[in-house]
Amino acid sequence: MKGKLILKNDLQIEGQSFGYEEAKSGELVFSTGMVGYPEFLTDPSYEGQILVLTYPIIGNYGVPDKRFWESSRIHVAGLVVNQYVDTPSHFQSKKTLSQWLKEEKIPALEIKDTRLLAQILRDKGVQLAKIVFKDEINFYDPNKDNLVDRVSAKKVEKTGEGLKTVVLIDCGVKENIKRSLLKRNVRLIRVPWDFDIFNLKEKFDGVVVSNGPGDPKMCQATIKTVKKVLEKRMPLLGICLGNQILALAAGGDTYKMKFGHRGQNQPCFEVETGRCYITTQNHGFAIGKIPDDFIPWFINANDQTNEGIIHKKYPFMSVQFHPEACPGPTDTEWIFDKFLSYL
Repeated sequence: MKGKLILKNDLQIEGQSFGYEEAKSGELVFSTGMVGYPEFLTDPSYEGQILVLTYPIIGNYGVPDKRFWESSRIHVAGLVVNQYVDTPSHFQSKKTLSQWLKEEKIPALEIKDTRLLAQILRDKGVQLAKIVFKDEINFYDPNKDNLVDRVSAKKVEKTGEGLKTVVLIDCGVKENIKRSLLKRNVRLIRVPWDFDIFNLKEKFDGVVVSNGPGDPKMCQATIKTVKKVLEKRMPLLGICLGNQILALAAGGDTYKMKFGHRGQNQPCFEVETGRCYITTQNHGFAIGKIPDDFIPWFINANDQTNEGIIHKKYPFMSVQFHPEACPGPTDTEWIFDKFLSYL
């Protein structure tokens, strides 16, 4: 079946359907990653977004077992690619991408020119869009909703063994953040985004605030919790959305970017050393005002936006990119070790 991608600026592009044929709307964004579509689609940070993949060949290695995903389900509202491959070849493949999308009721279109879409989004900024077939639907702005509440855990979960205990505030955490912490021999307590961690019966040694979707200012309960962590001067690491939440809790400010950073090829340099790292990223908001007593930790080498902050005196730190990088380079995995050294 044919379908249409309709942007709010009235641009309409026809494409061939290879997903579930039901109309969906959301925020249209693009990613420059060359691999990793199973991880992209299951990243909770993509909740409510229609994802355009600029790399032309998608589906060629199928879909792996659920244990390799970054969450239990697909989070994108829709998918747009240049060339879909329905004959995957990979020893871990369990099904085709088309089968998976249909199972999870996610529409997808194959169109002629995803580069044009990327250029439009770069020039004019991300915008609302919809994928339609027979029935029309209204445009929908996911950033007006509390997306974190949709994707966060609903109950406390305890895993791992170790002498040190870390509380993970789940704003839409990727599974590889959990794996990265657990392989470093810590006891992990994962809690919902709006849970008061100081009501836990167990003592804990540090706090990690995870990635997640949408506007960080929607996460007032998490911001309130982080303020308490700062008052108690406990070691804290923020990742992606957690970076923005730390800034807001400490008195800084955030803003919505023109088109964000999405992909596995974002260069960031560490301010103190000048060393450049290639990072995996997925965010549409960033820190605009750095809070008092914090300094820039990382800066994006492309557009000079902030990519992390660190306190001048206390063990509070955060990064805008993904040190667990799944998929992507593992250049910055040492950030977990730096955080855990303070426990």
